[in-house]
Amino acid sequence: MIGLHRVPDLWRRCDVTIRDSPFALLLAVTSFLPAFQGTGTQVGDLPARPFDVLAVVAVALQCLPLAVRRRWPAVCLVLVSLGFALDQLRGYHTVAGTGLPIALISAGAHLERHRRITAVLLSVAYVPLAVALDRPGGTERPEGFVLFYLALVLAWGIGAWLRSTRAAEAELRRHVAEATRAAERTRIARELHDVVTHHVTAMVVQAEAARYLTAVPDRLDATLSAVTDTGRRAIADLRHLLDLLNPGHDTDVRTPSVGELHALVEQTRQAGQPVEFTEEGRPAESAGSAEFVTYRVVQEALTNALKYAHGSRTVVRVRYGQKEISVEVSNDGSGSRSRSPGGSGRGLAGLRERVDALGGEFSADRRAGGGFVVRARVPAGSPS
Repeated sequence: MIGLHRVPDLWRRCDVTIRDSPFALLLAVTSFLPAFQGTGTQVGDLPARPFDVLAVVAVALQCLPLAVRRRWPAVCLVLVSLGFALDQLRGYHTVAGTGLPIALISAGAHLERHRRITAVLLSVAYVPLAVALDRPGGTERPEGFVLFYLALVLAWGIGAWLRSTRAAEAELRRHVAEATRAAERTRIARELHDVVTHHVTAMVVQAEAARYLTAVPDRLDATLSAVTDTGRRAIADLRHLLDLLNPGHDTDVRTPSVGELHALVEQTRQAGQPVEFTEEGRPAESAGSAEFVTYRVVQEALTNALKYAHGSRTVVRVRYGQKEISVEVSNDGSGSRSRSPGGSGRGLAGLRERVDALGGEFSADRRAGGGFVVRARVPAGSPS
């Protein structure tokens, strides 16, 4: 047994012709009911005529093609128009005449090609129909024919408006999808930059230092062990980042937080950078995205210190407030530039965008007495 809650979903999955058929059949059945005979659309004011075999043909032509009004709108419109002309010329005046404006709306909304030609041909075809209806026995005045024509034009216009609205919505969805993809690519590029740049810079600096420690086996072993540990962390971080791209991944993807700053500072110290780290307060429970951004600010600032001021004294200060997290990373510029890969400027630009997205403040400037300082104020309370 199929649950009732699944019926709407199953109906939406049916072919559009099947979904349009019930209305076409209902209109046809209604047209044959005695109570509705002779009460339909009337153009030309010809005397009503009892139903005969041709009435069945007229009703069938006006109703049954409505089942394909969205799949083949042009075919539907032509057949319904022929049925309507037969209906009016014979004086049946059936309720099935309602099918003409419905066919026009559908054609205006779903007809893809030759729209102008179709509209012109229908307008031209209306002229001989009006002339044929304006005969002895009819009391319709010319303005009546004009008014009915304008009503048909309105029906076509409604369909055209629906078509343009649907196209505008599709275009909007396309732009939103493109913007979402671009934002996702940018986010992933930032994460790759932060992860790869920091770990690779540390590994290059450590490997470079190992070249001068061949005479000191203990220190050389410790340095190579640090390189190995850094490489493993890089692989782990990349694996977690790549999980973001896997829609079938069923576990939470780890994102770094301020709780991991001690490990980050220790890794930087192992790369030969003297780092002084101080924390004030505790992160708020609702810090959310602020913790992640704070971690990235410290990570990028330490990476730049390794690149451009290797060996210089570096100070990291993080203060947790109730509504924000303040970060300051500075160095005195006394170190030397390492042989690590040069920067592209994306790191600091990415940090500024991250902080701005949370409504914070970010700055990265040279110090008056030498060195460099990075400051950030990250509003807390933004759930990730």
